[in-house]
Amino acid sequence: MAGPLSHVRVLDLSRIMAGPWSGQILADLGADVIKVERTGEGDDTRRWGPPYLKGADGNPTKESGYYLSVNRGKRSVEVDISTPAGQEVIRALAKTSDILLENFKSGTLARYGLGYEDLKALNPGLIYCSITGFGTTGPKQADVAYDFMIQAMGGLMSVTGERDGVPGGGPQKVGVPIVDIMTGMYATIAVLAALARRSQSGVGDFVDIAMLDVSVAMLANQAMNYQVSGETPIRRGNKHPNIQPQDVFPVADGHIVLAVGNDEQFRRFAEVQGRPEWADDPRFSTNAARVTHLDILHPMICERFATQPLSYWLEHLGAAKVPCGPINTIPMVFEEPQVKHREMLRHLPHPLAGTVPQVVSPMRFTNAPLEFEKAPPLLGQHTAEILKELGLATKMDEVGRA
Repeated sequence: MAGPLSHVRVLDLSRIMAGPWSGQILADLGADVIKVERTGEGDDTRRWGPPYLKGADGNPTKESGYYLSVNRGKRSVEVDISTPAGQEVIRALAKTSDILLENFKSGTLARYGLGYEDLKALNPGLIYCSITGFGTTGPKQADVAYDFMIQAMGGLMSVTGERDGVPGGGPQKVGVPIVDIMTGMYATIAVLAALARRSQSGVGDFVDIAMLDVSVAMLANQAMNYQVSGETPIRRGNKHPNIQPQDVFPVADGHIVLAVGNDEQFRRFAEVQGRPEWADDPRFSTNAARVTHLDILHPMICERFATQPLSYWLEHLGAAKVPCGPINTIPMVFEEPQVKHREMLRHLPHPLAGTVPQVVSPMRFTNAPLEFEKAPPLLGQHTAEILKELGLATKMDEVGRA
């Protein structure tokens, strides 16, 4: 069987992005991920469009691009968890699942008899992962959160964007829901760690993942810069706070990203720029010196870059093994020869559109290769199938619809 998690079942009670992102990672790894959705409504993101996938007839379907980005490889069952019949289905699924993902407001599932303690009694090996904005404890535990507000509250926007006082200055969010995505990543790491421990102890666990905690953890070097210096990190546009030169530079016909990472790379960079003396200048010979004297070095680099087009610099800096690259648009990304070679874009069979494009997992395994066969499911596509597996086919009218 393909995939290192082909022996694992995941009960995915989550919606939007963070939980479904974790569920999709686990599905890509081969797990049987059962996505529970509200009867007749489904995941909120199904309606987060346009754009929507075009059907075989050329007309838009009800499958939004947002939903399609985070639900590959799952099976969908419609369940109303507020009803006794719906709760019976969830308990039956929990009995046979290894991992449960949920992102309801803290305490919601417990009110339906579906909290961790309730389901642990049925399945002591269950790994129950609660994903919320602020965690299951603390003064804000009951509050609702979205990625945008957490990027702001967690400090990420304070170090993202151009400096104040220059054109375009001000705080900016990241162009993708990065806290949601990283929350899903942390959740995945956590449940797999709990799964590894269960193989030794036989006992499951309760995992509490908070988006605000994740956002704080993501501050990484910026947080430690503050902790060791006492100085508040500021927005620097594309300039790296600790390593230079790293920035976006204008060239004769566009822009280039330069990411010099050490002194030897800077020496090679200076040679390509036709200014080998820079590498011996005490103001620029070490990274610390370059950071200190960036106001002098930066315009000198800009002057040299402006003399040649992007293709020239990519060729010559690339030959010198100096990290650099173009700023690709999204369409350009999928035309990159390396991206094509790695087959990051696949087209999977889809019941409404014939095929659906999918940006697949970046993980590559030699002994347990990943297979991408299941498109993001239609709402309730597998309800009858799953109820039959549970021996609850007679509950079809009470629980959901095929």
